[in-house]
Amino acid sequence: MTADRPLRFDTVSFLSDYGHTDEFVGVVHSVIRQLAPEVRVIDVSHEVPAYDVRSGALMLGRAAQYLAPGVVLAVVDPGVGTARRAIAVEVGGGQSVLIGPDNGVLSAAVAIAGGATRAFWLNDPEYHLAAPGPLFDGRDIFAPVAAHLCNGVPLDAMGEQIEPAGLMPGTLPISEVTDEGITAEVLWIDRYGNAQLNADPDEVAELGDLLELRVERPGTAAVVRTVRRTDSFSEVGTGALGLVLDSYGALAIVMNRASAADELGIGTGEALHLRSLEDDESPAVTTQVQLGAPRR
Repeated sequence: MTADRPLRFDTVSFLSDYGHTDEFVGVVHSVIRQLAPEVRVIDVSHEVPAYDVRSGALMLGRAAQYLAPGVVLAVVDPGVGTARRAIAVEVGGGQSVLIGPDNGVLSAAVAIAGGATRAFWLNDPEYHLAAPGPLFDGRDIFAPVAAHLCNGVPLDAMGEQIEPAGLMPGTLPISEVTDEGITAEVLWIDRYGNAQLNADPDEVAELGDLLELRVERPGTAAVVRTVRRTDSFSEVGTGALGLVLDSYGALAIVMNRASAADELGIGTGEALHLRSLEDDESPAVTTQVQLGAPRR
């Protein structure tokens, strides 16, 4: 806290694709600590897949409504060192400020917060660290700007004000509804193997409780399984697939104490086709279940 300004924000929520193998996360923490020692840094996640801006945007968007008011620092930045801008976006009339590269990583969180109040290009070097090289803006630009904002430095002192409408948008896919059913995309697979979809829950509900799930890939046989809409993991039978409303209000393909992603061999960005089986007399889909290890 500076001598002439009260602490404006006391929390920095930090997300990145830095991982924990190298020193990057710790260095960013330490820069903020030295400039704003009273500020707490909350690690949202540092396991965004490397360079995956869309995954970072989705992760930040899922978390946004639960983050403490303050500064949000998001660094997934494959364009570091190029002409892409370092930006700060004010939301909620000044309740929070989101800092990161202008590449779409902030877009979902800004939308969840109700849109941008103001936006700035962080091009005033007075609030940066001297950089020995141009490839660590998390340390040299974003962390010091976050600390200075917490210390009460006005946002408009950080650089040039820009139009929020000119910021790089995110790229979020939408599902496709046809007479045959719904084609959805896998947005996220969590550590349990639950596969979150972009399908509208109301549109899927119109297909009924029993659905056919089909995964088609060029050059290989389609994976076809039956999936039932349920309310919890425990309602899904052993070896079966369920379709639940997850903790974020999105639809997810799940299994009970097993990985649906592994079962189907799917990853993020993959298309899944859902159609109703309510009128089928015998939706015969066989699931092989092995209980225990085979005897020798």
